[in-house]
Amino acid sequence: MTSSEVQPSTHSSTPVPGSMPAVMTAAFVVTAVFVLSNSPTPLYVHWQQSIGFSSGMLTVIFGAYILGLLLTLLVAGQLSDHFGRPRVLLPGLVVALAASALFLVADNVAMLIVARLLTGISVGVIVSAGMASVVDAGGDTLRATAARLASVAMVLGAGLGPLFAGIMAQYLDEPVTWVFGAEALLIVIATIAVVRSRPLTNLAGIDDRGPFQPRLPSVPRRFRRYVLFGIAVFGPGITATSFVLSLGPSLLARQLGVTSPLVAGGTASAMFLVATGVQFAVARAQIRTIFIGGATSTAMSMLALYGAVQSDAAALLIFSALLAGAGQGLGQLGGLTLIGMHVPPTSRAQGNALMNIGGYIPAGILPLVAGYLIDATSIPTAVTVFGVVLFLAAVAGGVAVAKSIEAD
Repeated sequence: MTSSEVQPSTHSSTPVPGSMPAVMTAAFVVTAVFVLSNSPTPLYVHWQQSIGFSSGMLTVIFGAYILGLLLTLLVAGQLSDHFGRPRVLLPGLVVALAASALFLVADNVAMLIVARLLTGISVGVIVSAGMASVVDAGGDTLRATAARLASVAMVLGAGLGPLFAGIMAQYLDEPVTWVFGAEALLIVIATIAVVRSRPLTNLAGIDDRGPFQPRLPSVPRRFRRYVLFGIAVFGPGITATSFVLSLGPSLLARQLGVTSPLVAGGTASAMFLVATGVQFAVARAQIRTIFIGGATSTAMSMLALYGAVQSDAAALLIFSALLAGAGQGLGQLGGLTLIGMHVPPTSRAQGNALMNIGGYIPAGILPLVAGYLIDATSIPTAVTVFGVVLFLAAVAGGVAVAKSIEAD
């Protein structure tokens, strides 16, 4: 072999598949988009004052995100597994950039709804194709590490977004410009990273395989239990965190008398940072232990939530949010690890999509029901009903998964 033959691989700036630079590059793309996902949370009060809309309309705006996410999850994994990660990631990043631009100039409710819908679409792409690309970038040697970093990248971005937005809303008169201007810059950098790393983001070895025929996401039957294990624990966990994101600021203001956007954003941020940190803390734990820890954390979160509204204690509500973050993080880590290690590359993105569909359906429905219960009854009554339902779901899911994995 001549020196000219080895020149490209020696001096190429593209990260080498199966290396940490490759994994970190793919993980950055996930984080960049997830910063956008929760950035609007502390800014809703700002928009309500500047545009003027009701709490009911706020629920519609928040629901548009879940709708866009769920619809995208139905097809993004299949598109990614069929055509390769870059061809799906790049359009998803363009949609994220469009959402950021709409948030920057939004002066009516319709623009906010469309911006949240586009945000959900872009996050749906990242949840399926983006997180699968992180695992792909790890190759065989770093597969478990890459699966953990994919999960960490998601919750890290989800936590940094509301913290930055809360700080901007607390201290600046025009926080929207700073928040979504910075987010647009992140998306541009992420797009450049995907373009430069195209070879490593298509490690599944997938190319055009004839006409694309959309169908419901699926994985081979023998691998479905791994997806179901993740849903059983991740679902209650992400439902708990969605409750905090959608109704947490309202509980703080109406029930507990805390109106600071920094507290609301900081609580959401701390929730996701706990979800990140706990995944590092259990890096060497068995998957069964991770799942049990996730279910237990979610159940305890509901107990703390009940205590918060009964005693009007803001500290208990914050503690509940932190436990919810731990529940989501552990359930997500366990599910993604199982999918990354057992589901083949040609179905991995669909496996990720299915786990997230199973989690986001209750995450969209139960907080919405709780919101209407608050309007119809009272905050303590609605929170009690929500807490009991989710407590039972977390316990049932944790017990079922623990027994199933133990049986293996």
